[in-house]
Amino acid sequence: MARYRRPISVGLLGRLLAILLLTLAVEFVASTLLYERSSRALIRDDEAHRLAEHLVIARKLVSDQRWPERPAMAARLTTNRYDIHWSGSARPGPPVGLERGPIWMRVLDWEPSLADSDLRVQMVPVGRQAQLFGALRLADGTWLRFRATAPTGGGRPGWHRILLALLPAAVLLVLSAALFRHTLRPMAMLARAADRIGRSAGLTLPEAGPREVRRVIHAFNAMQARIHRLIVDRTEALAAVGHDLRTPLARLQLRTDAIADPALRRAFETDVAEMEAMVGSLLSYLGGEDDPETPIRTDVAILAATIVDDAIDRGGDAHYVGDDHLEAMVRPIGLKRAIGNLVENALHYGHHARVSVSAEGDRLVVRVDDDGPGIAEDQLEAVLQPFARLDPARSRNTSGLGLGLAIVARAAEAEGGVLHLANRPEGGLRAELRLPRR
Repeated sequence: MARYRRPISVGLLGRLLAILLLTLAVEFVASTLLYERSSRALIRDDEAHRLAEHLVIARKLVSDQRWPERPAMAARLTTNRYDIHWSGSARPGPPVGLERGPIWMRVLDWEPSLADSDLRVQMVPVGRQAQLFGALRLADGTWLRFRATAPTGGGRPGWHRILLALLPAAVLLVLSAALFRHTLRPMAMLARAADRIGRSAGLTLPEAGPREVRRVIHAFNAMQARIHRLIVDRTEALAAVGHDLRTPLARLQLRTDAIADPALRRAFETDVAEMEAMVGSLLSYLGGEDDPETPIRTDVAILAATIVDDAIDRGGDAHYVGDDHLEAMVRPIGLKRAIGNLVENALHYGHHARVSVSAEGDRLVVRVDDDGPGIAEDQLEAVLQPFARLDPARSRNTSGLGLGLAIVARAAEAEGGVLHLANRPEGGLRAELRLPRR
C-alpha cells in the first residue's frame, strides 16, 4: 500500500509572495516587450531620418561629379555613420541581394524625392543586432551603394539590461514580504492562542490588524471565552460527581467490613474496588484537559522503577531493565499515571510486565512489554479511543471503562509525544511512550 505523503504547504505568506512575484513577472515581461518594440520603432525612425538626409546630399554631390571623380567624392561622403560606394557601371536593376525592407517606406516619408531613384533599403540581421544596407540609382543609371558602419539596434535586450530591470522588482518583493509579515502577525498570534485552548486559561488577543483580521480575532476571543466557561463548568461538575460517588462507595466499604462470610466479603470488596477504579479513571480522563501541572525536571528512569516496585509489592510479576538515571522535563504526576496504566494493563492481560527507559536520539522512550495475546493489527488504533473494549482480543474478565490507554495517549500528547502500540514477533504487546527530551 502506497504511503500517504502530506502535501507541501508554503503558508499564507508564501502564497501572497508567490502571487506578487507572478504579478511582477507578468508585468516585467509585458513592459519589456513593449519597451523593446517601441525602442526599436524609435531607433528605426531616427535611422530613416538620418539616412534620408544623407542620401539626398550624396546623390546630389556624386551626380554633379565626372565619373573619374565620383569614387573620391563617395569616399569624402563616407562618415563614421555611413559607408558610401559608387559603382562605375550602369545596370538595368538594383545590386543583387537588396530588396525594399521595412525601413524603405520611412525613408521615402522623410524624402519623397528619392522615390524616382529606385531606392532599396534593408535591415539584415547580424548576430544579435541588425545591419543596414542599401542602394539608389543615379540619373545616368549607375548605382550608389551604402551601408551603416555600426549596428543600428533592434536586437534582443542584453542580460545586464534584464538584470538591471529586475532590481526594482527584487527590492519591491523584499519590501512586500516585510509588510505582509507585519500584516499577518495577528494571524500568528491567533494560531498560538488557538493552540493553548483547553491547556491553560487562554489568552485574550488584542483586536489589531486589518478589518477582516480584527473580526476573526473578535470571534476567536468570544469562542475562547465560551470554551473556557464550558471547561470550568465541567470541572466543577466532575468534582461534585466525584464527591457524591465516593461517599456511598466509602459507606459500602465500611459495611463490607462488617460481613461475616469471608467469601461474600471478598466479593463485595472486589466490586467496590472496581467501582472506585472506574470512577477514578473516568474523572482522570474527563478532567485532564484543565490539568494545571507544570513540567519539571524529573528522573523518568527512577519514576518507572518505582512504579515497577509498587507493582511487585502488590504481588505482580514485573521487573525494570532500563537505564538507572534519565532526566527530562515532564509532568511527573501525569506521566506516572500513564506508565502505571501501561504496567497494570501488561499485568492484567499478559501476567508479566517488562519496563525499560532509554534515550534514542532526541527522544525518551518508555517501553512496556507483556506476554499476553496481543491486539489484532486492525484494532491497534481503535484501542486508543476512549471507552474502547476489545473483548475479542483480550479476555472477558476486563474491568474499568476502557479509558486506560486513552489516558496514556492524552498524557503523551500533553508532553509533545506519542503512544505507539505494536505486537511483538515473539508474542505479546509492546507499548511505547515516545517523548521529546527537553
